[in-house]
Amino acid sequence: MSAELLINITPRETRVALIENGMLQEIFIEREHSRGIVGNIYKGRVSRVLPGMQAAFVDIGLERAAFLHASDIISSSLIHAPEPPATPADVSANTSSGNANVPPVNITRLVREGQHLLVQVVKDPLGTKGARLTTQISIPACYLVFLPSGSGVGISQRIEDTELREQLRAMVLTMPSIAEPNADVPCAPRTDSSDNTPAPIDGQIGRGGFIVRTAAETASAHKLNADVVFLRKLWQTIQQTVKTADAPSLIYGDLPLLLRTLREMVGTDLDRVRVDSRESYRRMMDFTETFVPEFSSRIEHYPGERPIFDLYSVEDEIERALKRRVDLKSGGHIVIDQTEAMTTIDVNTGAYVGHRNLEETIFKTNLEASQSIARQLRLRNLGGIIIIDFIDMVDPEHRRQVLLALEKSLDRDPTKTQLSELSSLGLVQMTRKRTRESLGHVMCDPCHVCSGRGYTKSAQTICYEIFREILREARQYDTNELLVLASREVIDLIVDEESANFSELERFIGKPIKLQVDAQYFQTQYDVVLM
Repeated sequence: MSAELLINITPRETRVALIENGMLQEIFIEREHSRGIVGNIYKGRVSRVLPGMQAAFVDIGLERAAFLHASDIISSSLIHAPEPPATPADVSANTSSGNANVPPVNITRLVREGQHLLVQVVKDPLGTKGARLTTQISIPACYLVFLPSGSGVGISQRIEDTELREQLRAMVLTMPSIAEPNADVPCAPRTDSSDNTPAPIDGQIGRGGFIVRTAAETASAHKLNADVVFLRKLWQTIQQTVKTADAPSLIYGDLPLLLRTLREMVGTDLDRVRVDSRESYRRMMDFTETFVPEFSSRIEHYPGERPIFDLYSVEDEIERALKRRVDLKSGGHIVIDQTEAMTTIDVNTGAYVGHRNLEETIFKTNLEASQSIARQLRLRNLGGIIIIDFIDMVDPEHRRQVLLALEKSLDRDPTKTQLSELSSLGLVQMTRKRTRESLGHVMCDPCHVCSGRGYTKSAQTICYEIFREILREARQYDTNELLVLASREVIDLIVDEESANFSELERFIGKPIKLQVDAQYFQTQYDVVLM
């Protein structure tokens, strides 16, 4: 499989397209005014504690307070605030759950309002929701991820070779930078519950833990050791910054999309990277020559006059990815609707009539749709709960093969997915991890005509609303005549199809009604003016 990255740079926007076998698979967009913040580390202030939700809202300096759940708090890195007495509601809830002898978990033992915390963003703000936080800090490099509050060495689940996993674990554990006695580094700084300043760091608490990334499969011991040294120096710098920083404030910002993409692509089967900015090309070369020299030969500057995204019709693919309907080669199609609660995908045979019988036609359509759905999830970056409505199949073997085809197509998706069985109604429930906004949310705003519903009132509905408004105005006010201002579609409907009803209305109120088209009005806009 051939794969390459196309990077388009403009002064206020960076776009990265992942092309596999000549087809766009993923698109990443980062704009100057709305850069992603996943991976950023902040010194935040707890603004509100919600015991009923076992969560807290933390001010990290953004427009909306970020969300921190009790399960994402490392209690060992904090001094517990005094626990308030249990309320009758707490006792009742605990008893009803069958755990009357187990004291209820209370987030007020972990944090309190006004407390300062060192937190990291794990999910960007999505829609009306604030960012999701954790106190489990993790700092990635090309081959390793450093966990200051962790211990030991973990191996990426994508490295399946058992022997290789043990070799990598042993390699990291025996490195001089880890094995030497003075290699201990302190864990995450605690926060004193008596005031809002970080408590003194307990030296020699632990060495920290490491996760070996998939990219390390072919990495040498020297490169892994360089990552260890770099990550520990970076963590020490972060700790020094925390001591003097106010809350809320940004302590550490992750790499920009341009370099972050390179870091994530190390170790993948990427043939080349082409970027259309000479300055960005130099930045990328400096980064790779410092951290991954073997990757430098794959980076190219694209000087062509033809826009780089036109090489593989990326712009056209992006336009299609913003539409609800996706046509299949066979003549069928799928319809994708993204709502706040979930994303629904409906499969239809459309113009495809098959060559044998109905069951075979449905089976072929569902098979083709399963591959298209997996690609569209990546391309549109759809996450959360996803419901797929396949066309009903009678043959159990066909149902099994469609689900198997969907699973196989999803295996190529680097984002974590979880798939359920095909239900008796032909529905598949699945989840896809969501850490950033979907393509539609990044590139589009809710329609100001329909308020994002995706539909508007028909011209006939507006026509009848106008008739009711005329009656209301005529009864309430004494006037000689009335003037209706509306869009051309509505006025044309009144003059043509509704002319008889309009004339009857004029006779009923005993006053003339003038009609006037206003080119500035949308179909749902109108005014009834007293003359």
